[in-house]
Parts: sequence; C-alpha cells; structure tokens
Amino acid sequence: MIAIYPGSFDPITLGHLDLIKRSSILFEKVIVAVLKNPNKKPLFSIEKRVQQITECVNNIPNVEVDSFTGLTVEYAKKKQAGVLLRGLRVMSDFEQELQMAHINKTLANSLETVFLATNTELSFISSSVVKEIAKFGGEIEHLVPPNIAEDLRIYLKK
Repeated sequence: MIAIYPGSFDPITLGHLDLIKRSSILFEKVIVAVLKNPNKKPLFSIEKRVQQITECVNNIPNVEVDSFTGLTVEYAKKKQAGVLLRGLRVMSDFEQELQMAHINKTLANSLETVFLATNTELSFISSSVVKEIAKFGGEIEHLVPPNIAEDLRIYLKK
C-alpha cells in the first residue's frame, strides 16, 4: 500500500524523519509530499524543500519525495495512495488532525488516515521552533539533519 506523508516541511526536522523511517517499514511505499500552502510564507522554496528532504531520505529505498498544490486527497488519488500519514506530538495535534481526517474521509471515503505518535525524545520539535532558534543563532544540530542546519545558517546568515 502507498502512504502519503503530506506537510510543508519548512524545514524538515528529526521528528519528521523519524516518522518517515518508521512508516517506511509499515508501508510498501511512502511519498513525502511537500505542500505548497498559499496561507503560509515558507522560509525555503518548495523546490529547495524537496531537494533537502530527498537528501535526507536517499538511503530509504521505498521513500519518494514530491510536491503538490491543492487538496491532499486529490493528490493521494492521483498517486493511488490508500493512506495519509500524520504525526502526533501533543494532544492539541490530535484534535486538529482528527478533524482533518474526518474532513478528508468525506472527500475520499477509500482513503484512511494513520496517526503515528512521535518518539518521546523528539516530541518537542516543530519546524517553527527550529526556525525561531536558528533566527537567534541558537544550536539546532540536535533538532534537524546536518544539511538542514547548514541551509538554515546560510539562509539566516548566522
């Protein structure tokens, strides 16, 4: 079965990568789908994020990286996926993700949402926290892969 892991991944974190690695064991194929969200102002371009993630997952043979615009369920149909993957860090994530899962089910009844709990050691990491720390020159090497830390330093000139 094909699983889609959608998100903005601006930037991808060690928490995201943990979920990707764990889901690659559960599913035949995992597509990390970088969403171009018109409501967000990303730090990195969509092309850069795809390149960054590809570099991070190039050693996992059944993981592919792509980008899309529009509804996630339409992208999943196009890719013939049966599952949407979502990570849960804290209880507030669950409420928001459950609502989205119900909405997606009304749009594509054959598509299931699978929630994976984040590893406890990584549950505090979010892309927004990483960007905030990097913006002020703080250490981020324990939060993101080395290529992402370097890109953040270059982009933010820290």
